[in-house]
Amino acid sequence: MNSLHDQIILGLCTSLLLVQSFLLQAVETSAAKQLTADLILTEAKVYTANPNALFAEALAIKNGKILAVGFASEIMQFQGSETKTVNLKGKQVLPGFIDNHNHLFEAASEAGGHCELSPEATPSEQIPYLRSCLNDSVPEQWVIGWGHTIDLTLSEEEQYSPLEIIDQVFRDRPVIIMEQTSHSMWVNSVALELAGITADTPNPQGGKIMKDPETGELLGILVDNAGDIVMEQAWNSLRNKFSKSYDGLLNGLHEVARYGITTVGDGRLYWKRGWHDVWKAVEKDGELTARVSLRPWVYPHLKQHEQLKFFKDVYQPNKDSLLIIDQVKMYSDGIIVNGTAKTLSPYNFTYFIESPYGINYIPQKQMTNWLKVLDKLGYGAHIHAIGDGAVRETLGAIETVRKSGSKRAYTMTHLEMISPSDLHRFTALDVDADFQVGSDYLGNANHSWATQLIGTKRAHKLMPLGDVFETGANITLSSDWNVNPINPLVGIANAVKLKDKGLPSVQDAIDAYTINAAKALGLEAVTGSIEVGKSADLVILDREIINRPPEAIKQAKVIRTILQGQEVYRW
Repeated sequence: MNSLHDQIILGLCTSLLLVQSFLLQAVETSAAKQLTADLILTEAKVYTANPNALFAEALAIKNGKILAVGFASEIMQFQGSETKTVNLKGKQVLPGFIDNHNHLFEAASEAGGHCELSPEATPSEQIPYLRSCLNDSVPEQWVIGWGHTIDLTLSEEEQYSPLEIIDQVFRDRPVIIMEQTSHSMWVNSVALELAGITADTPNPQGGKIMKDPETGELLGILVDNAGDIVMEQAWNSLRNKFSKSYDGLLNGLHEVARYGITTVGDGRLYWKRGWHDVWKAVEKDGELTARVSLRPWVYPHLKQHEQLKFFKDVYQPNKDSLLIIDQVKMYSDGIIVNGTAKTLSPYNFTYFIESPYGINYIPQKQMTNWLKVLDKLGYGAHIHAIGDGAVRETLGAIETVRKSGSKRAYTMTHLEMISPSDLHRFTALDVDADFQVGSDYLGNANHSWATQLIGTKRAHKLMPLGDVFETGANITLSSDWNVNPINPLVGIANAVKLKDKGLPSVQDAIDAYTINAAKALGLEAVTGSIEVGKSADLVILDREIINRPPEAIKQAKVIRTILQGQEVYRW
């Protein structure tokens, strides 16, 4: 043992043992590091939206994903020296809200103009507001605004036509002012001339050019797609269009984060206004604070082949991306207040006596063709359908493509009127049903606003949220911001407040704003619930809302919004 040979052997063995020990420690350290959380939220009231484990006390996050969910004592095992640990002291943690229908691009954009009218004024009463808009406007540029309502704009008590009133104030620059729902525009003579619209111009598909029923003269009101076409011309004329749109999008993203929304189903991408380029720039600059499913608009008046190239070029189905494009947006009909929602029975009152059942943007046969072609490109669809006639036609189009083998995601949104005989078709055809109940006029049981238009019986049956829920269909809730308020908590509260016409529980309403919406977007494997391996998309509220009354839910505040493990908003 004392020989040089033995000493060498001993030295080699000792070195090997030291190397083995070092390697073992390195492996243990590596394994421990892999199980060490970046962030732990503890002492919380966690609603996971995971039916296998609905409630928890704590959760751990690593590399932007959920590492563990459970009891606080279990989760603290993942605490390391570099782990940030937050004691929430009983506050509510939910999956990040998913707003399945939100116009965030245009809702907060200065590109939409500074001209604001009153929703409670007739045209003559709007003159002071119009003059204020004139003072703030720039010569030779379009004046863009919003705020009027079509019923007061076309009030029988008004002795002048809307066109005569707006022409009194604006004589030398084009004006377009969007009605509150965005489904009609008030324009002046300069705008009509630039758009090439005369008393002899035919109605475009999906739109109405309003005329005096006796004289045939233009009234200065363009309804549905007729107004969209002119608004597009106005938007594209803007100076600094890109920068204004970019800043507006950032404003919209900030509002989304402020209300706990981590994923958005885009309400409509007007791609001919350059909006896709703006989204891509914001993504490239790392400014996205929400996951967004963009939905390119199917223009009803343009040829299909003119649009398909764009759809092919922008298709982006990667669910791990923050910007996803694998659904389009299309309209079946208009809205009830304009008399353009497509109904099975005629309106009691309508501005368009030649169209007593409303109108189609895209009728059933044409929609069926669109869905078949889009299916081959990999696209599903988010389809606007308000009247019971439009709902039936849209379900018919989807039924045809389902029989052809389509497995795409199809959502029908708004759904204010549904024939009882069509209720079962949502589950039979695997169609997601998206409702908005966040505004006072939609989130009530009587819907008196619609009585004059469709009668008391039909008005009281509007918004059959509970009826569709009872069929077992996948229900989602959304805001339609800025037509309605953006706050998901108000939508959740109203959905429960509707009682027998709404959702049975707060949990059902939360699911409609989280995991159900994720399913409608094809994102259920990525987000929508607090489960191990999913993206750490969370909203933290200042109080618990489970089993709380609607008014208490409305008063809750978002104190943190987390996307992919990163805080994007703090109150």
